[in-house]
Amino acid sequence: MSMTHRKAALAAVPLAIGLLAAVPDLSAAQDTHAGSAPLLSLERQGRLRAIDDAVANDARSATGSRVAQVRTVQDTPTTQPQPVAAPSGEPDLSALRYFASRGDTARLQAEIARLRALYPNWTPPADPLAVPQNVDRQLEQLWQFYSEGRYAEVRAAITDRQTREPGWTPPADLLNRLALGEARTRLINASDQKQYATVIELGASNPNLLNCSDVDVLWRIAESFVRTERRQRGVDAYRYILQHCDNPQERLATAQKALDLLPLADVKPLLALERTLPDGQPEFASLRDGLARRAVAEANKAKRTDVDPADVDRLEALATSGNDVADMLLLGWYLRGKGDLDRAEPWFRKAIDREPSASAAQGLALILVARGRPGEAEAVIFPWRADSDDAQATYLASATNFLALTPAPVIAPEILTRMASEILNAKYVAGAQQLGWYAQAFKQPQVAARWFETALRWDPQDEPSAYGLLIARDSLNDRPGVAEIQRNWVDKSPRIAAYFEGVATATVPREPRTARAPAPVERVEREEATRQPMPPRPASPTVRTASEPRRPARQSACQATAINAAPATAQQQLMQGWCLMDLQRPLEAAEAFEAALKSPTVAIREDAAYGQSLAYLRLGLTDSAAVAATKSPLRPARAAELQVAILANRALAAFSAQRYRETLIYLDQRAALKAETTDLMILRANAYRALGDTASALQIFRVLAEVGNGDAMKGVEEIRSMDDHNG
Repeated sequence: MSMTHRKAALAAVPLAIGLLAAVPDLSAAQDTHAGSAPLLSLERQGRLRAIDDAVANDARSATGSRVAQVRTVQDTPTTQPQPVAAPSGEPDLSALRYFASRGDTARLQAEIARLRALYPNWTPPADPLAVPQNVDRQLEQLWQFYSEGRYAEVRAAITDRQTREPGWTPPADLLNRLALGEARTRLINASDQKQYATVIELGASNPNLLNCSDVDVLWRIAESFVRTERRQRGVDAYRYILQHCDNPQERLATAQKALDLLPLADVKPLLALERTLPDGQPEFASLRDGLARRAVAEANKAKRTDVDPADVDRLEALATSGNDVADMLLLGWYLRGKGDLDRAEPWFRKAIDREPSASAAQGLALILVARGRPGEAEAVIFPWRADSDDAQATYLASATNFLALTPAPVIAPEILTRMASEILNAKYVAGAQQLGWYAQAFKQPQVAARWFETALRWDPQDEPSAYGLLIARDSLNDRPGVAEIQRNWVDKSPRIAAYFEGVATATVPREPRTARAPAPVERVEREEATRQPMPPRPASPTVRTASEPRRPARQSACQATAINAAPATAQQQLMQGWCLMDLQRPLEAAEAFEAALKSPTVAIREDAAYGQSLAYLRLGLTDSAAVAATKSPLRPARAAELQVAILANRALAAFSAQRYRETLIYLDQRAALKAETTDLMILRANAYRALGDTASALQIFRVLAEVGNGDAMKGVEEIRSMDDHNG
């Protein structure tokens, strides 16, 4: 027999699995050098060890190829594995001829490989069809049933014939193949049902299933080991395939399956078994991109920065040449983790331009905060603040750092309102504290005091907020309030205790009245994740109403009672709520009105619901205002007034969120209740223009321009310029 045939026969020797102590373990060949492999045995602990070198040398001298043969080691150490004896006599060629006659090339080749493994000295016929035809027609029928996978019918036909012909015995080859086919069916079913232990047991009981002619079985065995916490056995199975099997598609699929199931540390040695394709390309080249992506993703998740530079370069090339936003985000987060903000920022910006997402906005916002540009960060992350806890934390960090800039920036009212709203909703202590320092910087100590008090309600042990409240009350010349803070904090804060006493020699210097505590940049890490955009929710501006109820002598009593009074009745709670509204403390006013809503008196509950709705409108919390308005029946005039204000706020919010059709719907609803004001007419015209209805927009602008409205005149000019430009 030629050397080529010998190598082919030995390459088909199955990968055997040792079943020891009812728990099977798989082992595969380990090369000692490029051209040979020792014979191996499987120890009880599942480790591989080489058998006698002389036996290994015999295998190498006989074949010159890589061969793995796994044997079961008996309990007694002195027991040596016995070689597998080859069948005696001539092979049964009936199956060979049958597959050839049906044109079943795959089964024909598998049968040739099997017979070569069983009969090393056998040479397959040049023409399988020349093999003498089996004159037993009934046996031919059995082979046909077998080839069609109709194993139950084969069993039934055998039983039926043995009943009719007591002396007849089916060929041993047919029985062996039938048993093997039935075992394979059970193994596949067990695998599909995720019964991994059963899969391994069936593989151990049927070692002839484990060869390159049926790689699917090997894949299922490998997966079963991995799924049952015997990962190294799965690695061994994948290695066996890559060392001994030659089908390029199956080899590529094997590498892919290993990538899907195993850690990179286990996969990389397997990929080192890569071969070169006839066209000169490495066979696993198509997997290298995914490998680079996975390496960076795993590093981001573990907050590591030790990825192979070659993988980073490959990912950067993919992100540069392709349109996959996920690649851009992976790279951006990795580079940010390394502190390379100059390289990371462009990738987040490209991702936002290509496909806006919370992950991209969050990464860019964190970089902008780190670079001292928190105002830009707040604008970037605001539309995504509700996407996740991390996104909210990033928004709050951005807003807090924006407030903490020195010198204090002039922040647009709508921006300041929405930041305050989010800080209130999250009960974010650092944010409330910074709002206090921000108000103090603009000489608004009364407002500052309210924010410091709010921060202390959320966290009574927050010393910076207590110190801020001390400064704010001192600015208000509130000596009793200052004394109260010093009494409460004398043992906990040296700088509070020394604020008045011995200022010139105090160890803790007094901060300037306009000082603002710095806000730390929150480190909010997030692995790449692309999500669908959440619609932005800009806060509504404050709506001023003209019909707030006035109580007799309320103005004169407010200053004296609002801070120190502890109302005991619902009527007193209601009065305090209105006093707090006069003092521009809507947050506390809303709480007072909530207490008053518990009154059994209808009139008090109505006033409280109305007042709370107004308080929420001042805070820019339109939805909360709408809910408050439903807490008690209101007089028609009040209900209409609140509805008008709420609809106006919602129209403004929808326009800010670029939901222009929704803007027009809210404006139409409001117009049905009350005539449209000039500013809302301008809003309506701009909504029409944004929707492309320039004719309607121009009509409104012209009407307002005739009475001298500057915004309207500008709108007319812009539309005319656009028309002239378009010809």
